[in-house]
Amino acid sequence: MPSHLPLRHIAVYVEEPRPKRFAWVLNESADGGVHWEMLQRAGKPVASYQEAMAGGLAALQELVDDVNLGPRGEPEVGAPAQKRGKADEASADAPEDDEAPAPAKKKAFFGFGPVR
Repeated sequence: MPSHLPLRHIAVYVEEPRPKRFAWVLNESADGGVHWEMLQRAGKPVASYQEAMAGGLAALQELVDDVNLGPRGEPEVGAPAQKRGKADEASADAPEDDEAPAPAKKKAFFGFGPVR
């Protein structure tokens, strides 16, 4: 996916639906973090926070074509325009490469440790 598409706002967090049972959740915001909607959730809880977080990060990684560029997508119809800061303006003035970089290979490690 081209890097000029907007970066999606996706959050990973862990819930504890029962004592000592943990489940990851992915939420996404299309309005810069004001409102969040659940995107995905673990199928079943696991025994540790670390395992749940690693599972959530692996689920996030599955949504990403290139982990060096992050999750990108088309702007939502009706979503408010993003405010641009100085960093955005500087990158907008930078010359574009004629050729997009090759997507990074997915690695066996992401976030909290090895993907299981």
